[in-house]
Amino acid sequence: MELLGLVLILLVGSYLLFNVSYLLICAIAGHFGGKDDQPATKQPRQIRRIAVLIPAYKEDTVILDSVQVNLQQNYPTSSYDLFVIADSFKPETLEKLAQLPIKVIVVSFEQSTVQKSITQALLQLPPNVYDIVLISDADNHMATDYLQRINLAFNSGWRAVQGHRVAKNTNTSVAVFDAMNEEVNNHLFRGGQRALGLSASLIGSGMAFEPETMKRLMTKIQSVGGYDKELEMLLLSEGIRIGYLKEALIYDEKVQNLEVFERQRTRWIAAQVHFVKLYFGVGLRQLLNGNAHAFNAFLKSLLIPRVLFLAFLSFGFLVGLVVGYQPVWGFFGILLATLLFSLLISIPGYLWQKISMKDVLTFPLLVFRMVRSLLKIKAAGKKFLHTPHGEPTVKENI
Repeated sequence: MELLGLVLILLVGSYLLFNVSYLLICAIAGHFGGKDDQPATKQPRQIRRIAVLIPAYKEDTVILDSVQVNLQQNYPTSSYDLFVIADSFKPETLEKLAQLPIKVIVVSFEQSTVQKSITQALLQLPPNVYDIVLISDADNHMATDYLQRINLAFNSGWRAVQGHRVAKNTNTSVAVFDAMNEEVNNHLFRGGQRALGLSASLIGSGMAFEPETMKRLMTKIQSVGGYDKELEMLLLSEGIRIGYLKEALIYDEKVQNLEVFERQRTRWIAAQVHFVKLYFGVGLRQLLNGNAHAFNAFLKSLLIPRVLFLAFLSFGFLVGLVVGYQPVWGFFGILLATLLFSLLISIPGYLWQKISMKDVLTFPLLVFRMVRSLLKIKAAGKKFLHTPHGEPTVKENI
């Protein structure tokens, strides 16, 4: 019995050490390059036709503004089209969209998901017309040079790229932390990964692919949520690496209140658990086949969500102090300090300037919501949990 307990402690300790070490390596690597942008002044060999797909479920509040902003590209207007994939929109919204120089694809499903909307739109795209398919969320605003930078990346040989998604808003404490989380992800799993010679992680929007490849792989996806991680694995399993365009900015609305934060994180954790179950065998086979990129995509899915990880290590450290057992508080203390260091060096300076004492006091509430989200992941794995955009911020949620 004692031997079993010792083995269990070693396994848990090794898993925690793996989490901290992985994040530390990526955090340090992120400061040594890690971007695949071509100079914006470079003359493109080819102006590729781009289809921008915008899956939108009940996004009447934000869609018109987003479309109007995204039509202001400095890319030739004849070389790109915006497709709004309208699911459960109000008739008046559809009428207004019809007046804009875009294309609208109306869809309806018994159970709506982003994956279904995108797949339906891909099937309706005319063949051999577009050279690139780009995915944008309903609330996303592309920088005016976004499509130009995407085109340059494909001209240089990339077949799949991820742009740099940044916060559009930091108007609440929750939004500030969500913006930090976004940039930490960019630093660790895009910039850091590319600096290490690995493929960048996809993030669900601001990503671009070859149309036929995208169409073929989207029909294979089984996830209710988190389709981007499954798409990433499928791409890497076929040897298609993913570049990171750090200078290609796309602005994303950050979660503004605790209720939506909990709902979004529930969906993310459920998607992560589903991915690990679905691709455990695939990940190991890719390792045996020598495909480091695909195996790394699986390895990332084993990482503990960082807010929960911080809470767990802090709890372990405090318990060790209370019981006065130095090996426990020493082990957890070192891991906690290393994790904090990794995160602190991954947050860009401009976001540090936005933090107030009120924001710091909000963090324990985020931890509580994350812990509570664990109780809801079973239901989230069966039903897509929509994250609303353009929601008014209520006082209770800071």
